Amino acid sequence: MAIPSGRYALGPNDGTLSVRTQRTGAAAMAGHNLLFHVASWQAVLVVGDDPADAVIEVSADGGSLRVQEGSGGVQSLSDDQKTEIEQTVDNEVLKGEQISFESRSVRADGDGLRVEGDLTLHGTTRPLGFNVAMTGDGTLGATAVIKQTLWGMKPYSTLFGALKVVDEVEVSIDARLSA
Repeated sequence: MAIPSGRYALGPNDGTLSVRTQRTGAAAMAGHNLLFHVASWQAVLVVGDDPADAVIEVSADGGSLRVQEGSGGVQSLSDDQKTEIEQTVDNEVLKGEQISFESRSVRADGDGLRVEGDLTLHGTTRPLGFNVAMTGDGTLGATAVIKQTLWGMKPYSTLFGALKVVDEVEVSIDARLSA
């Protein structure tokens, strides 16, 4: 389904911006694959009759990631452990910085859009591309894989490097459009 023309303002009340991490290393079995929801974010999507005129801007508060679940691991995550992880991400990984994306080009791609733009993360701006799809119920969805080291970030590790976060993290948005 094509995205209807219009201006859309999206945020946490309209859907979910999520981040998924995977674990690796000799002690990977002790860690967890994590799903975070970004609690503070906003997006603006402007779609004209010609998809090439579309504009997409997204901003997120790097200090607002909240652990939703942790899969794998020797034992399930406690609420205290979730809070510790959130504090580590805020203090040591993202450092509470604002994250932003601005589109440079948008083109029709089947029933959706192909978006190319610039992601600013950890003080570094680099190109990023992803597809945006629209479902029949008016839900917009997109997923991008971000390789942390390309933005000057060292993937988090602990236990002297025996437990690490995989360099590639998956960022997804699922939101219901309302003009």
